Amino acid sequence: MELLFKVLLVIVSIAIILVVLLQQGKSAGLAGSISGGAEHLFGKQKARGLELVLQRVTIGLAAAFFILAVIVGYIV
Repeated sequence: MELLFKVLLVIVSIAIILVVLLQQGKSAGLAGSISGGAEHLFGKQKARGLELVLQRVTIGLAAAFFILAVIVGYIV
């Protein structure tokens, strides 16, 4: 059982890395770092299509990662 959870944790870890790398950057450069936070905060740019799907998959994988990490920590 311990081995199963560890393998699942590794698979979820690799999946979350791939999904994060597939996501598009919100802004680039110094100007983007200054104005990008305000745009994100006030919601001027809403995620659509593939960006929305990747965002939701990232949230799901992150939740699965934390749950599996707690389970593995408890078992070990």
